[in-house]
Amino acid sequence: MTKLHELKTMREYFAAVAEGRKTFEIRKNDRDFKIGDYLLLKDFEETYTGWVALVKVIYMTNYEQKNDYVVLGIELDAQFGIRECT
Repeated sequence: MTKLHELKTMREYFAAVAEGRKTFEIRKNDRDFKIGDYLLLKDFEETYTGWVALVKVIYMTNYEQKNDYVVLGIELDAQFGIRECT
């Protein structure tokens, strides 16, 4: 079953995803992430800025990660993309 995970994302990492330079997330797997899930990345700079990006998990590995951490390969959702939610 596909899940939607809302995740606080620091400004520098959010910007890199928005610009297409960052196509992965490294996260603690306390949410039971799965390939096919969606991540709603919420831009955070001292407080939430209102900007969000919807990405889909297309790859996942725990290779060479700390216990309970995973690398999630992501792609920006073409329909939703990045938008400001006020």
